[in-house]
Amino acid sequence: MTSYHPIKLTPLTPHMGAEVSGANLAELTADQTAEIRSAFLDWQVLVFRDQILTRDEHKAFARLFGELHVHPSKTHLGARGDREIFSIHTRPDSSYTNGEAWHTDVSCEALPPLASALYLRQPPGEAGGDTLFANMYLAFDSLSQPVKKLIGSLTAVHDGRKDLAAYNVTLKPGQTYPSARHPVVVTHPETGKRLLFVNRSFTDHIEGMSRKESDALLEMLWRHGENNPRFQCRVRWTPNTLTLWDNRCTWHHAVWDYYPNERHAERVSVCSSVAPTA
Repeated sequence: MTSYHPIKLTPLTPHMGAEVSGANLAELTADQTAEIRSAFLDWQVLVFRDQILTRDEHKAFARLFGELHVHPSKTHLGARGDREIFSIHTRPDSSYTNGEAWHTDVSCEALPPLASALYLRQPPGEAGGDTLFANMYLAFDSLSQPVKKLIGSLTAVHDGRKDLAAYNVTLKPGQTYPSARHPVVVTHPETGKRLLFVNRSFTDHIEGMSRKESDALLEMLWRHGENNPRFQCRVRWTPNTLTLWDNRCTWHHAVWDYYPNERHAERVSVCSSVAPTA
């Protein structure tokens, strides 16, 4: 843990997640920006409350971490709207909501996003709609040595069509969607820490194993991260809250417990220049 100034951090848990105060994201100073970037690597999930942001200001904040990412639904499926904004709108008649399974954003790409910044102007009703996050450093560290040895040299296929199927989306003739191969255990390019890099939404199978073997091993790894609250933190949304997370070393899960209320959020993601590397 590090002391921060001029911003102030209040941890959500001892190991992951912190609320940041003393910063207006629309008018950050150079010192505040440097502290936020440092805290981002230290805590993986940062929560900024009472932020009144336009779309351009939301994007400008995310650009402090790199070039903005365009979701494959826009590049491959022809989805309309601002290419740099991924809109998440859950209505009373929705049959699903985005992000309801534990996942890393768009890990099916060769270069999955470095970070994501989700902004909610108004939460759904008086309560509900929280987002859970899981620390993949701790998920890897807590595995036994035999399991670490087994998975340390394995490669998994992340297929975007698996995620689309969860939303009953089928590719039309001529359409494609990203698929990529990533090591099961990767090293974070900035912290140098090892972490578990598979997730239920996108990881389809492990290369070199039978489907039965692959499914069993992946299910064990998924449950290991999903069912251990000590790896996790929980973000409760209040009006005009922005949450920034390191997509390289976390999972997240959007809780859909607010029916019949609506939830409308906008996400901006940041491109990575480095592929997940063993």
